[in-house]
Amino acid sequence: MPPPPQSSSPSSPKPSLTHLSDLHPPSQDRAWLTAPHPRLPFVATCCADKSVRIYSLTNFALLSTISGGHKRAVRSCAWKPHVKGESVLATASFDATVGIWRRWDEGFENHHERNDEDADDEDEDEWGFAVLLDGHDSEVKSVAWAAAGGSLLATCSRDKSIWIWEDLEDGENEFETVAVLQEHAGDVKCVAWHPEEECLASGSYDDTIRLWREDVDDWGQVACLRAHEGTVWCVEWEGGVAATMDGHEHNTKKKKENACAAALPGNPEHGELSPSQREKWIEQRRSCGPRLVSCSDDRTIRIWRKQPPPQKNQHQQSTSSIPSTIRPASIDETWHEECQLPSAHDLSIYSVAWSKTTGLIASTGADGRIVVYQERFLPQSLIEAQTTSEGENLSWTKWEVVACIDAAHGIYEVNHVCWAKRADQSRSQQRGLNDDGMVTDSIDEEEVLLSTGDDGVVKVWRIER
Repeated sequence: MPPPPQSSSPSSPKPSLTHLSDLHPPSQDRAWLTAPHPRLPFVATCCADKSVRIYSLTNFALLSTISGGHKRAVRSCAWKPHVKGESVLATASFDATVGIWRRWDEGFENHHERNDEDADDEDEDEWGFAVLLDGHDSEVKSVAWAAAGGSLLATCSRDKSIWIWEDLEDGENEFETVAVLQEHAGDVKCVAWHPEEECLASGSYDDTIRLWREDVDDWGQVACLRAHEGTVWCVEWEGGVAATMDGHEHNTKKKKENACAAALPGNPEHGELSPSQREKWIEQRRSCGPRLVSCSDDRTIRIWRKQPPPQKNQHQQSTSSIPSTIRPASIDETWHEECQLPSAHDLSIYSVAWSKTTGLIASTGADGRIVVYQERFLPQSLIEAQTTSEGENLSWTKWEVVACIDAAHGIYEVNHVCWAKRADQSRSQQRGLNDDGMVTDSIDEEEVLLSTGDDGVVKVWRIER
């Protein structure tokens, strides 16, 4: 479970956003998206020149350039999780294909900075073009590996479809088509997997967000979220279970509850949450599961929360005359719009990123602005008023803008933001609670924000707390 929000005390320090460095050298063409490696301090940047550039987050230098697999711009990419000893990258292109690239990790961590010519000379031996996935009829806009298990790959396209593929992991680079989902009425812009379950979210030109799950042997839609009044450019899940650097997960219910409880902030001005409030808040968040954030052409950012299914009492369960083996179970889900984040953008919002470490949300878009939001507890008096009222839909928090950078890439639009971990010995911290009372599971790492722009540059930003 992600860290709880901070208190709403005026004395609580606000983060600030400072420019740390650019990844160098930049692309000479538009850069679309940057994807952090799940285990190593590297990122992959998709470029309009048909290439993917691999950079180090340790020294911000170019390590290699992947090219030759696509005939048009590479729009999106994603690293396969839970892979040991090897890096597997999926690339989605405007040429309507998806490429799978593989490279052994041995020696990769010790690469030194090199220029574009050196990279081009050696990349052919480093990165193997394993397979080309062909099925979409038009530009592929987004690609994502499932966090749960890691063998499922989702792609979406301008052809209004979502394809789900499975890596058979048989050593032969064989992929199987699992499902083709075609309920969207427009260009599908993005796909994102639930951090702990095989549940897929998608956003589209038809202004909707749709959620998909597998029922028996068939994938189908389980929810359609309608509130945006423009194209949904990006959806992202709230942080799930954090993975350690060796790829293993802290995936027990007890660990999640302990981490959440340990990180609950005190509120020096309005008092701390009572034990009953603390228990109720944790239980509600746990029963709802990770939330979803979305951004749109309508210049809004919305947070969605799943409504837990009603719990049946023992009498209800025992009175059914239909055997459970043949009684149909509804897989439909009910989702509610929990809130809208404060309005901070003047033009379309292209990207949102939800930090798994701090719970901060970052956004960016056509206005070139980067905005960071923080969730805070309401004053104790308002929390007590909601506690005594009827209903289980507790809204004990609010979101505030805590940092904003205008013209982050000069006159250029910013296409993407993401959070990433980087190795930095000079800013290492001990395992335990940091100064804000947050649980920290990593040592020798800091989290940075990466922005990717039309100028071909990837900028690295530091959050000072």
